[in-house]
Amino acid sequence: MPISNADLICAIATPPGRGGIGVVRVSGGDLADLAVGLIGKPPKPRYATYCSFFDANGLPIDQGIALYFPAPNSFTGEHVLELQGHGGPAVMQALLARCIELGARLAGPGEFTYRAFLNGKLDLAQAESVADLIDASSIEAARSALHSLSGEFSRRIGAMQSRLTELRMRVEASLDFPEEEDVVEAEQAKVRAGIDETLQELAAVLSAARQGALLRDGVQVALIGQPNVGKSSLMNALSGQEVAIVTDIAGTTRDALREEIHIEGVSFHLVDTAGLRETADTVEQMGIARTWAAVEKSGIALLLVDSQHGLGEAERAIIARLPQGVTRITVHNKIDLSRESPRQGAGPEIWLSAKTGAGIDLLRAELLRTAGWQPAGEGGFMARQRHLDALARTRARLQAAQASSGQLELQAEELRLAQEALSEITGEFTPDDLLGEIFGRFCIGK
Repeated sequence: MPISNADLICAIATPPGRGGIGVVRVSGGDLADLAVGLIGKPPKPRYATYCSFFDANGLPIDQGIALYFPAPNSFTGEHVLELQGHGGPAVMQALLARCIELGARLAGPGEFTYRAFLNGKLDLAQAESVADLIDASSIEAARSALHSLSGEFSRRIGAMQSRLTELRMRVEASLDFPEEEDVVEAEQAKVRAGIDETLQELAAVLSAARQGALLRDGVQVALIGQPNVGKSSLMNALSGQEVAIVTDIAGTTRDALREEIHIEGVSFHLVDTAGLRETADTVEQMGIARTWAAVEKSGIALLLVDSQHGLGEAERAIIARLPQGVTRITVHNKIDLSRESPRQGAGPEIWLSAKTGAGIDLLRAELLRTAGWQPAGEGGFMARQRHLDALARTRARLQAAQASSGQLELQAEELRLAQEALSEITGEFTPDDLLGEIFGRFCIGK
């Protein structure tokens, strides 16, 4: 996404539709001519200027507030002009068209944030947290994204980067003076200790990052089992609303129904599937095929069993077919009919009643535990799968460097590769095609 700091970009920065206020944002080089064409005069820097916005004939398009932020003290690090008008679609489109008429071009997805990254206002991890903050589906996810935006994640990565730089210097010094055996041994002892400390810090960051990734992406949960064991009732109980039709007729659910719930801020994407059984019904067969397709994409499968009958041959056949990597929780439903108390067993297994709600809290807690959720408190930060991959590669390189103690050339190379993997997180060593993919997923206007 090549960008010249001289060209002007513009976009509507508020969501589509009608609203009390709408914002058009312009960023780039010299904004003087554009500002004069729009509001008749250059706006005073960092002051809210109430004015009219004019078209090419000098007729007012709207009245509102103009805010001018001169470079480098703006979000993008360039000159930025924000036009805050009435949030009607016609008004916003007219303002946008006027900006383009005056020499700006329509911004691409994420281009404002990309310019902020290029101009050193944000590193890559902070830039990604902008999109994560916008997309946050829970207050916990929003807080973690805001914590990342403030730079906490980047600071911890930066501290490890500094330590790796020091370790690499010590190894390089040992390579320069191999005849000084006492000095080399002393330096190698410091390098080994430094790698151990870095691995400990990396483990803590990786654990927090996994929690952040869980907050961001959530977990898909497939509800499976024979017909009429209460899958739809359980989905309704977990979601707190009647999202699935419940009847006594076996095979009521033919297609996958989806609902998102939040437990302590973690998103669980529930998929209520067709009952698994042998059938000659063509439509039901299609529903069963979609059930297995949904299970393949899930991280957790809730296998529902009628507690009056327990696990039978049909359930064992389902268990045998579950894909590797999908964690099973066996849910013994209908304890209101079998007259049992809600409880939790090994396996894991939960006894509950989707109809009365007894034992639902046990299942919620088990879902969190199975997902790997460990509340990180106020120190949590948002993370993506690419961050987890980079941290895992860093750990592997550090372990290889530790194992290479005494082989200085090999150790130096492993430490270099570890630092390079870590640098991908903040964007110091990030391929251009990855940057395009990351910022291309942003909304227009950010």
